[in-house]
Amino acid sequence: MAQDLAPVRTPRKAALAAWCGSALEYYDFAIYGTAAALVFPKIFFPEGNETAASIASFATFGVAYVARPIGSFFMGHVGDRLGRKRILIGTLLLMGVSTFLVGCLPTYGQVGMLAPALLVVLRLLQGLSAAGEQAGANSMSFEHAPDDRRGFFTSFTLSGTQGGQILAPAVFLPLAAVLPEDALLSWGWRVPFWLSAAVVLIGFLIRRTLDETPEFHREAARDETPKAPLGVLFRDHWAGVVRVFFAAFVAVVNTMFAVLALNLATSEDYGIEISKTTMLWLAIVANVVAVGTIPLWASVSDRIGRKPVFVTGLIGSSVLVTLFLWSITQHDVPLVLISGIALAGVVYSMPNAVWPATYAEYFPTSVRLSGMAIGTQFGFALAGFTPTIAGWLLDGDADNWYRVAGFVVAACAVSAIAVLTGPSGTHRVPTAEVGRTTTRGAALPVPEPAR
Repeated sequence: MAQDLAPVRTPRKAALAAWCGSALEYYDFAIYGTAAALVFPKIFFPEGNETAASIASFATFGVAYVARPIGSFFMGHVGDRLGRKRILIGTLLLMGVSTFLVGCLPTYGQVGMLAPALLVVLRLLQGLSAAGEQAGANSMSFEHAPDDRRGFFTSFTLSGTQGGQILAPAVFLPLAAVLPEDALLSWGWRVPFWLSAAVVLIGFLIRRTLDETPEFHREAARDETPKAPLGVLFRDHWAGVVRVFFAAFVAVVNTMFAVLALNLATSEDYGIEISKTTMLWLAIVANVVAVGTIPLWASVSDRIGRKPVFVTGLIGSSVLVTLFLWSITQHDVPLVLISGIALAGVVYSMPNAVWPATYAEYFPTSVRLSGMAIGTQFGFALAGFTPTIAGWLLDGDADNWYRVAGFVVAACAVSAIAVLTGPSGTHRVPTAEVGRTTTRGAALPVPEPAR
């Protein structure tokens, strides 16, 4: 009888809920990354060494990625034990409160080293939230989607990330263009963080009315949800976790584009000094293009499979990231714009569109959220420290750009190998059966379909 009361699939509503949460997470990602590149070195750290302040500022950006792997264990356990909906509401509220409070922090000039210490605490809380947000949203949209359109509906999680990255520069752009620098540094930078409250409210209203996924409900009704999901995950599906970990290195491309390139192009320290307005407009246009291309590439993967789309995007990203960084150092603004839009808007959108469905298909329902959360968050840790690593590779000299390009290309190569060695044809497997193999390739029992 309990099975008869199982919720029906509501793919559009689940996709909208995933979009809103991802938009908030990456609105935070983008405004923090923008502020870390343009503002935080001047207000949260001592004066006198701009390069050191920039590296320290980027380190606070990366510290959230330290909390993400830790949080992934807790969020994964809760999501696979108690359900996707609880995780999605909790992560949304935690991210929203933490982001709002960043805008309320005192500066170094007001409280000294307490200012960056408080900044780090809030970044850690944001990292804990992010550990479960994308994996929860992916699981929710994946399990609500029709079996033959999982790529398309799950891609709205990543389309939301682009939406957040459109909102962030759209808010920062008029502030940076209109406000004098002293006003921007004193209060203007706070406004984007405070505006996150509106996104939280909208997302909460949508998520609180969303039903649990039919797949999770069915397993819970049969008492098949594992009491220790992490134990099952690492016993039977550890290979999927390792594969997701290495495949997630692709996120290095996005962090390089969103944070490192902005600092390289605009900072006086490198002597290139492309205008901040130009680079912020580049981010807006590239992400607008990505909002359109992501569902397109995801739909292609529903027809031909995940691997061809994912790996083709990695190859293209390797080529274009090299051209993009070189064009910045040459102060070739038209080429910066063309290569940047092609990179972030078109080519990087290929793996970005399909990784949610790709990773979800490595795991069964019982451990899907924890498998994706742990694998991605440990992999994303490298991406989080990309600006810090790149700052060290540049060593204050823009002529060392090729070192950064080599680092990003190497990350893409690792990601490609991980995906290519993974299972094929998963887009054709029904949701109830997908991922149901052990690390030794033996099929796990598939429950009888609900009557």
